[in-house]
Amino acid sequence: MKRYSPVLWCLLALPLGAIAQPASYQLDPVHTRVLFLVSHAGYSQAMGTVSGSTGTVTFDPDDWSSARLSVSVPMTRLDMGDAGWNRAVDAPALLDVAAHPVATFVSTRVTPKDHDHALVCGTLSLRGIARDTCLDVTFNQLKRLSLPPFRRTAGFSATATLSRKDFGIAAWPGVIGDAVQLRIEAEAEAARGPPAPAAPVTPPDAQPPQP
Repeated sequence: MKRYSPVLWCLLALPLGAIAQPASYQLDPVHTRVLFLVSHAGYSQAMGTVSGSTGTVTFDPDDWSSARLSVSVPMTRLDMGDAGWNRAVDAPALLDVAAHPVATFVSTRVTPKDHDHALVCGTLSLRGIARDTCLDVTFNQLKRLSLPPFRRTAGFSATATLSRKDFGIAAWPGVIGDAVQLRIEAEAEAARGPPAPAAPVTPPDAQPPQP
């Protein structure tokens, strides 16, 4: 009869729940923001931000392959820094925010690069069109926040480049570049009880788009 080491017997005796599992985190909409840049007629890179994203992250820093991400981005919170510019970008010729107020990203596969980096790919749905999209993700840190509510918080940075034509946004090609650079900064708190309510979704300017 084979003899097993005491350590192995202890591992076999552990209930499945005691074995380390990926933890669930909820995105903090206050400290999560999407920044995008797109060429403005070749003169500069126009910048806009979207705040208030919500969603869930399942993550084990020792096993990237088990990570899962599901995010909702309120396009009505898009801000170009100017009310007129906001209306133009929100209009049907571009993002058509009235018809498609929310963009979503749901991961389908994760390819670890090293302990702090991974390629996170999934389905991005924007303006009613879904496309496979990959994010280059950097894991910044995971520790207990030093401020109330003192929850364990994970921080991430991510980048990606999109083609706006892929999402049916082809208007004004002589003025607006096709390549859209994304930068995402996100914080996610350890989940406790029901998810926190999403931040209010309020358009930055309620006036109708101008022609």
